[in-house]
Amino acid sequence: MENLGKMKILVTGTTGFIGSNILRRLVKTNNDKIYIFIRQNSKLWRIKDITNKVNIRIVDLTDKEQVENSISEIKPEVVFHCAIYGGYPFQTDQDQVIKTNFIGTVNLLEASIKQGFKAFINTGSSSEYGIKSKPMKETDFPDPVNVYGVAKLASTYYCRMSSIKYNLPIVTLRLFSPYGYYEESTRLIPYLITSMLRNKEIKLGSPDAVRDFIFIEDAVEAYIKSVNMIDKIEPGTILNIGSGVDTMVIDIFWVLKGIIGYQGKFTVQGAPRDSDELKVWRANINRVQTILGWQPKYSLREGLNETIKWFKDNMNLYDEVKDAKTNI
Repeated sequence: MENLGKMKILVTGTTGFIGSNILRRLVKTNNDKIYIFIRQNSKLWRIKDITNKVNIRIVDLTDKEQVENSISEIKPEVVFHCAIYGGYPFQTDQDQVIKTNFIGTVNLLEASIKQGFKAFINTGSSSEYGIKSKPMKETDFPDPVNVYGVAKLASTYYCRMSSIKYNLPIVTLRLFSPYGYYEESTRLIPYLITSMLRNKEIKLGSPDAVRDFIFIEDAVEAYIKSVNMIDKIEPGTILNIGSGVDTMVIDIFWVLKGIIGYQGKFTVQGAPRDSDELKVWRANINRVQTILGWQPKYSLREGLNETIKWFKDNMNLYDEVKDAKTNI
């Protein structure tokens, strides 16, 4: 694969956590051929300082004609598809979950296939697996327990089918629990950091719940490596992107408390979700290590240290943390 700094690139979901971090990595290449799709009402706070470095198109992914016209005009060589809806508890519109995650992916992929591309990187989710009692492998039977997981699984399988059927360079990265710069304030780690820095009371719904946390820098590197090595990846490949370690919520609390010097405690409020009862929620990352030679560079403590530093410098971007239990 040639240098990304010279290729025409499209990124969707750039107003969100993952997409904004990928975009920031890309603009460092001084590439003036980076395009982004945003909706008319998108909130740009994550990327407002770099919008002058990219080409913006107002596109609703659920509008097939709009997507086709834009792709026909741009003709991107690389597509990073990061747009999602339903990843947060406050995103409850089930029709929108299906339209954005599945229909939006189908529209984008079909339009891209018509034009041709060198790499299409789709964003999957560990929610596609459902509840498991052992580390999750890409070959496990998927059994999602909510509409979001079903819609993400459908988009993953559509990408896989298209890739195999037409021998196309399409890869799905199944993300576990990324954290870091620009993450939504109600998510566990931003909630804990901002609360501790402001010396606020902390409320947790499920202190004993476990997740596989992966630092955003490592996750972004997986996207870049997927493109750079696309010629060596078999059609239809799905890759887990996680740390390979599951960590309890309460352990995250104690590590952050020690680093920040927070003097407060936490209270437990609310009933746990089904997934919060599990003792195992982690990725088996053997496949991505073998295929991409990728593995996390940051330990949990190193990633949390970097995240704390960033939040200290960017607290102005976040509103006051709401007095409510967080979600993970």
